Amino acid sequence: MRILRSKAPLRISFAGGGTDVSPYPEEKGGAVLNCTIDRYAYATLEAIPGGGGGVEVESLDYNVTVNFEKASDFLEPTGDLDLVQAALRVLRRPQDGAAAADALKLFLHSDAPPGTGLGSSSTMVVALVGAFQQYLKEPWTAYDIAELAYEIERREFGMKGGRQDMYAAAFGGFNFMEFNAQRTVVNPLKIRPEVLNELAYRLLLCYTGTSHYSNDIIERQQRSYSEKRSGTVEALDATKQLAIDMKNELLRGNLDEMGRLLDEGWQFKKRFTDGITNDRIDAFYAKARDAGALGGKLVGAGGGGYLLLFCDFARRAKVAKAVQLAGGRVEGFSLEPEGLQTWSVRSAG
Repeated sequence: MRILRSKAPLRISFAGGGTDVSPYPEEKGGAVLNCTIDRYAYATLEAIPGGGGGVEVESLDYNVTVNFEKASDFLEPTGDLDLVQAALRVLRRPQDGAAAADALKLFLHSDAPPGTGLGSSSTMVVALVGAFQQYLKEPWTAYDIAELAYEIERREFGMKGGRQDMYAAAFGGFNFMEFNAQRTVVNPLKIRPEVLNELAYRLLLCYTGTSHYSNDIIERQQRSYSEKRSGTVEALDATKQLAIDMKNELLRGNLDEMGRLLDEGWQFKKRFTDGITNDRIDAFYAKARDAGALGGKLVGAGGGGYLLLFCDFARRAKVAKAVQLAGGRVEGFSLEPEGLQTWSVRSAG
């Protein structure tokens, strides 16, 4: 029996989110600034040679276990595991010969559930692709893995969204990403250690207490852009330019300016479409700003999840207390420089 594991990091997005969502990047080119953090999606794959080809999937996040005896079972909806089934339809291939006859056991869990804005569903798909890459001994690059994860989630499964989550999970670290009709380019940023240390201290991640369903928000954004509504188009154009500007300020070490740009980006993001913010989120943000936050934004499509706040060094504790008193939950995190990682485990048998 072979036991293989993988982990892929979740991400926080600083600027440009939304410009990676079709059809904007194909028509105008998108740009996103993001980084990965020390929260992960994990996948374990156990392969039992000659076990009959069935697949057992256990999800710790959803507290569910499902057995698929044959490939046609991947087509039957199960609810919580529909995205995993879409991945299996792509990754569990009959042409893989003897491997297709192995029985597989998958154990999946994430440090953040779907709907929090940290890209957890896409990151889980990347972790799954990583485990299967190790199992099938495929020479896939980080670009290949990210594109395959995109194919699974966006096309096979049909979930609306962009590309940044898959690429962040596959590559890891601080990246400036560019998207167009022909390709995606990931530019790793070389940031001075003292700047990274200062930035990590001045960021706060606050859970607003509500999750979101990004599919509906992104679908409305796509429709508004396709109809060329001026508010949406202008906001997306400005958001792309902000990603470029923020990248430049980060490389120069101008962190206060980066905080100001976060606030500017949040004002533009709210113009993408309806439902990105609500009274609860606005109240959290107002409390944080009153306590000394220079800027901030929701890290996902909108509607709930995590609020990323950028604070003055001396006022960080005051901002944290303010959002906690408002009912939020501040969570510590560190920046993660590595992307997808896979390894094998020696079987006890």
